[in-house]
Amino acid sequence: MADRASLEPQHLIETARLAQEVLRSAAGRDWGVKAARLDWDCRTTLDHMVNAPIFHATNLAMRSTERIPGVRAGNPHASVPELIAALEPSATILARIVAEAGPEVRGFHPTGRADAQGFAALSMNELLLHTYDIAEGLGLSFSPPSELPDLVVRRLFPWAAGEAEPWPALLWAGGRIELPGKPDMGGRWAGHPAPLSEWDGHTIPMRT
Repeated sequence: MADRASLEPQHLIETARLAQEVLRSAAGRDWGVKAARLDWDCRTTLDHMVNAPIFHATNLAMRSTERIPGVRAGNPHASVPELIAALEPSATILARIVAEAGPEVRGFHPTGRADAQGFAALSMNELLLHTYDIAEGLGLSFSPPSELPDLVVRRLFPWAAGEAEPWPALLWAGGRIELPGKPDMGGRWAGHPAPLSEWDGHTIPMRT
């Protein structure tokens, strides 16, 4: 059997483009409605989706050892179409930094000192889960190609890999759904953005 794909910078850009395709179909709807389980409305969630890769890119580029605030703190004046259009550029900034970072490069993240691939996975996770949140709020259907959630689950939540098909497994790991016979995680898992070689194979990091 062929080796399974490894998460690459291009997968992050692909994820951003997928989010744009889904969300553009509803750009004219009321984005003031609540985004699924979140406390945020859909527009705030979308603005956060633009922020996340910039925050990750900043900390990776600066090799930070403590939190460096993102250089973008949201744009309350941007329209929904403008924010949707910003998803790919934001993701591409991180993807280019990831592509040029050596395996030893690390940066601060609240859930651990992430390497370049870990940061790419973190942003893919943000884009996939929050596209789902917005889609739920706006009554859209969203089911990404299985390769993308599979890459995120295997990189950030390796203990959840194989528990279900990739997309339900990621939604479960991110606290969006329950799986039959499995506990409701409610978003309590922190993920493992540090190199997978540093995971002990059984400890599940939890949010504090």
